[in-house]
Amino acid sequence: MEKIGQFVARIFLAQIFLLSGIFKISGYAGTQGYMEAMGVPGMLLPLVIALEIGGGLAIVAGWQTRLVSIVLAAFTLAAAAIFHNNLADQTQMIMFMKNIAIAGGFILLAVHGAGGYSWDNRRSKS
Repeated sequence: MEKIGQFVARIFLAQIFLLSGIFKISGYAGTQGYMEAMGVPGMLLPLVIALEIGGGLAIVAGWQTRLVSIVLAAFTLAAAAIFHNNLADQTQMIMFMKNIAIAGGFILLAVHGAGGYSWDNRRSKS
């Protein structure tokens, strides 16, 4: 049960990044415009997409989980501070807190590792 639970938790954490990266591709111009309106250079969008999709896949696979978790936690906290900083707006406050919760999940992964059903665990047994 523990190994399956860890795997499912990684899928739950990763899915938001995988879907977000894919949606950014299909809505590229709109996302780029939104980033620029918030003071973030739009030319960073390909890196954001690569991080979200690549990082999401790495978390699902359990590959380099501790490192990727730290990077995604930092990215998520930065996104909260940049894009969801209007805490007087209830929706933005909820989005901010969602990002904080996701970062907490990644910190747990960074501390405890990916678990049994993971590429990291397979490599350590070889």
